[in-house]
Amino acid sequence: MPDIAAWCSLQASLVARGERRLVLLEGGRDAAVQWLQALLPFLEIETGLWVGVEGDVPDSRLTGIEPAKARQWLGRETSLIVWDGWQGNPPDAVAALSGTLKAGGLLFWLMPSPAGWGAFCDPDYARTGLDHGQAHPFAERMAGTLAADSSVIRVKTDSSEATTLPELSEPECGFRVATTPDQQALIKKLVAFGLGRRRRPLVVTADRGRGKSAALGMAAAQLLQQGRRQVLVTAPSRDNANAVFEHARESLGAEVLNASIGCIETVSGAQLRFISVRDLLRERPEAEVVMVDEAAAIPVFLLKRVLLGWPRVAFASTVYGYEGAGRGFAIRFRQILDEKTPQWQSQTLSRPVRWANNDPLEPLISDLFLLGAKHNPGEVSQVGSGESVIEPWQPAQASEAELADTFGLLVEAHYRTTPADLRQWMDDPAARSWRARINGKTVGVLWGAVEGGLSKKLAEQVASGKRRVRGHLLPQSLASHSGFPDAASQRGLRIIRIAVTAQARRFGIGRGLVAAAMSGAAQEGLDFTGTSFGGGSDLYAFWAGCGLLLARVGLQQEATSGAYPVQMIHALSVEGRALVRQVRARLGRHWLALVPLNWRDLEPALLANMTSDLQSEHRPDAADIRDLHNFGDGHRGFRLMVPVLRELSLAPGVMSWLCEHAEVTLWCRVVLQGWSWSELQEERLCSGQRDGEIRLRGVVQEILRNVTLAA
Repeated sequence: MPDIAAWCSLQASLVARGERRLVLLEGGRDAAVQWLQALLPFLEIETGLWVGVEGDVPDSRLTGIEPAKARQWLGRETSLIVWDGWQGNPPDAVAALSGTLKAGGLLFWLMPSPAGWGAFCDPDYARTGLDHGQAHPFAERMAGTLAADSSVIRVKTDSSEATTLPELSEPECGFRVATTPDQQALIKKLVAFGLGRRRRPLVVTADRGRGKSAALGMAAAQLLQQGRRQVLVTAPSRDNANAVFEHARESLGAEVLNASIGCIETVSGAQLRFISVRDLLRERPEAEVVMVDEAAAIPVFLLKRVLLGWPRVAFASTVYGYEGAGRGFAIRFRQILDEKTPQWQSQTLSRPVRWANNDPLEPLISDLFLLGAKHNPGEVSQVGSGESVIEPWQPAQASEAELADTFGLLVEAHYRTTPADLRQWMDDPAARSWRARINGKTVGVLWGAVEGGLSKKLAEQVASGKRRVRGHLLPQSLASHSGFPDAASQRGLRIIRIAVTAQARRFGIGRGLVAAAMSGAAQEGLDFTGTSFGGGSDLYAFWAGCGLLLARVGLQQEATSGAYPVQMIHALSVEGRALVRQVRARLGRHWLALVPLNWRDLEPALLANMTSDLQSEHRPDAADIRDLHNFGDGHRGFRLMVPVLRELSLAPGVMSWLCEHAEVTLWCRVVLQGWSWSELQEERLCSGQRDGEIRLRGVVQEILRNVTLAA
């Protein structure tokens, strides 16, 4: 049984020192629950969580939650967490909840003995399509990391062996949560930015627990107090901005007239209001200041529109994290900032607020899930592409340094690369990976997975919308949306992630990795290679350049990114080529009807490229060409011409010519996407209907002169 006095003393010492600890309860689950039932009633618990079966809560003061709801606690504080690993261990949720523990916090983790983690049938694996047919390198790696960390308190509940608790000295001055010098400097800079000159955006980066959201809230309060009337906050979700509003409300105190979820109004009539990115860009409300929290989880093309749409915009983002907010934000968005607003400013936060600098839990969680994985690009600027080596690679067999370096490359290149991705990459038997090296240094990596191969009966059920099975994202999406069961019964390699370090991108490494993956898939007898990604014109151009063809566009924008999913494939077998022809032919027939119904917000450059790639053999007939001449000469109205102009977009050579034309955005918005003249006017694409029609007539005249329309 636990030594109650010793544990109470430990908790008090941790509070005084501002530290937190992980306690591994290894052994049988029932024994671990009984041990907790004996200890917890004597510990201080202000806000505690139990992640496990609701009926087994070991202390009534603990709030029971499911792992899937862990993100709802981001921005909140806990003093104690009990995680029942016997019920499943989703890595993102474990990492996220650990970040809610405040100084003095204890994280109890119920698990089997670490020696058996490699064979432990984690219930969470089924959720991601993983099975237990082989060892789990990710879990084995975690067990080794915990065993090597002296800060981990290991309690063997099935043994009479006494638990050794750390002996902690009392600090001269006890830890307390207070605004750090980092935060104070940031608040001052945010206020100066919010009251200052236009077009000088501020970018704030920090790791978790540094108080960036709190600083945003306190600065917003000061801006309202100093005369700003409208301050808007946007983020991937409203929950991400809770801390901003909490600290703003506290700072305003008696000046708050009304406060609701996502909106604060002061007695002077000034407002702090949350608005989603999508609504912000659609409604375009007036505001002196816009604050974007968790900016790295929002696509760059949307951030660019926010940047250019308001006079003062601040972007805040985590540097590392379990939400996929990677350092790629800083790399990619910096180029736009340099080009559009060269006087932009930056600020970082390094000192933690909720715990002490020497807290051992933060580095432990970071090591367990590679939250701080960094890629060292080395010096490759003078190396030619002919000296690169591309080879198959298995992350589960890599050294810790190699794994961290390569995973760091994925984190930098992709917004949403999380610890769950690391587990999937290491443990999925269907995973296939290739890496590119120059002079022995990794400069690129590709991660794919073999999908499909469903039985004929199951494939038909998937295609008809009656069934959905775990995993197999690309084959199931193609089957259910195209209506062809073969898409699910054939086997393909889906490219999940690809990353190339910035220093090596001009050497063709990315295309080389895709070519290697295609070759490997062909040797394995697969039918196709494909990928699914959040649509953007640059990414689309890359995949098209690698030989992949458009197969599907998702009907719903991704909740976190606002981008439409785009799926592209490249056939490898005779059956695969037949499937690609069928899927693309059907998509082409439906395209002109689908676009205005489903993709009115799609990026025009991307829409133009996709339409160009889907061009059919249909050509305007004599009546259509006569109408086009009459429209170009001003003798036929636009509304009567819409069907003809839409079909013209799919005629051979027309859209590829339009892609290079200055009016391609206007054409996509009004002809293909069906925007109204008022919407076009709001987007400053034309000054009104007359102006827009005159410009479209000019485009049609140029098409008639420059593109051969007759068969």
